[in-house]
Amino acid sequence: MAIWHHFSFWVRFLRLIRFSHTVFALPFALGVLVVAANGIPSLRILLLVLLCMVFARTAAMLFNRLVDWSLDQRNPRTASRHLLISKSGASVLLVLSSVGFVLAAAAINQLTFILAPLALAVIFFYSVTKRFTSATHFFLGLALAIAPVGAWIAQTGRVDLTPLVLAAGVICWVAGFDMIYASQDYEFDRREGIRSLVVKLGIARSLRLAQLLHLLTFAALIGFGLLAKLGAFYYWSMPLVAAALVYEHKIEKLDLGGINRAFFQSNAFVGAVFLVAVCGSIDVVGAIDPNRLGGSGEPPLPTSRLTLLRVSRAGRHQNRFPARYARCLAPDLQELAARQSKARLRHCVAG
Repeated sequence: MAIWHHFSFWVRFLRLIRFSHTVFALPFALGVLVVAANGIPSLRILLLVLLCMVFARTAAMLFNRLVDWSLDQRNPRTASRHLLISKSGASVLLVLSSVGFVLAAAAINQLTFILAPLALAVIFFYSVTKRFTSATHFFLGLALAIAPVGAWIAQTGRVDLTPLVLAAGVICWVAGFDMIYASQDYEFDRREGIRSLVVKLGIARSLRLAQLLHLLTFAALIGFGLLAKLGAFYYWSMPLVAAALVYEHKIEKLDLGGINRAFFQSNAFVGAVFLVAVCGSIDVVGAIDPNRLGGSGEPPLPTSRLTLLRVSRAGRHQNRFPARYARCLAPDLQELAARQSKARLRHCVAG
C-alpha cells in the first residue's frame, strides 16, 4: 500500500505540473544544442541541460499553481487541480526544483550559473502578469524561449544572434497558441477581471492576431536555419511545421476535450519536426559545415571529446586550433584542462 501511495502521489504531481507539456520547449532546446555543438553534444552537457529543463519547468508550473490556487478552484476547467496535491507539498517541491535548477546550471558553466536566477525570475513573473497586463501571452512565450537560449549558452558559454532569432520565433509561437487556448476561458476571464488579449480584443480579433504571430514564427524558423547554415533537409521539413500551425487555427471549433487533444498534439508535432529537421540537416550536410559558425575554410570543429583530445596532443594540428574551438567547445576544454597542464592547453588554444 505504501508503494502505491507514493506512486499515486507522483502521478498526481505530474498531472498538476502538466509534465507532458515539457515537449513544447524541449525539442527547441535540444535542436539548438545540436547546432551549437556542431554535432552531438557531450553526454555531460546533454544531461545537465535536460535536468535544467525539468527543474525549470517544474518550478514554473508549481509557482503558477500556487499563485492561481484560489482562481483555479473557481474556474470549471481547472477546478480539480487543487485536489492533486496539497498547497504545502507544492511549496516544498517548488523550493527543491528551484534549487535543483540553479545547481544544475552551476555545473554547466559560469554564465549559466549567473543567469539562472534571472531565468527563474522571468518564468515566475509570467504567472502574475495576467493581473496587470493583457500581453500575458508574450510573457509565457518569453518563459519558454529561455530554453533554446540557455541551451546555446550551455554549449558555447556565450549569447549569439542565432538562438535569439529562434527565441523570437518561440515567443510568437507560444503567444499565438496561448491565445487560441485562452479562448476557452473567455467568459470566465472577463467575469473575474483576468487580463489577456482575448478579453481585450475579443475572440475573433485575437485569433487573427494569433495567425499573424504564427506567420512570424515560420519566418523566424527560416531565419534560424539561414543563420545556422543548416542543410536542405531542414527547409524540406518546414512545410510540415506550416501545416501544423495552420491546423492549430482549426481547433477552436472543437469541444473542450477536442481542443486539449489537438492543442497538445499539434504543438508536440511542431517541436518534434523542428528537432528532426535540425538533426537530419546536420547529417545531410556532413558532420560539420566548415562555415557553420562563422569560419571560412577552416577545418571542421572537433565535436567529440576524443577528437578534441587528439587534436590537442597532435603537434601537427596545434597550429590549426583556432580560438573559435575554445568558444564552441568550452565545456570540453574545461574537462581537458583538468587532465593537462595549463601551459599545454594555453599553447593548444593560442595556436
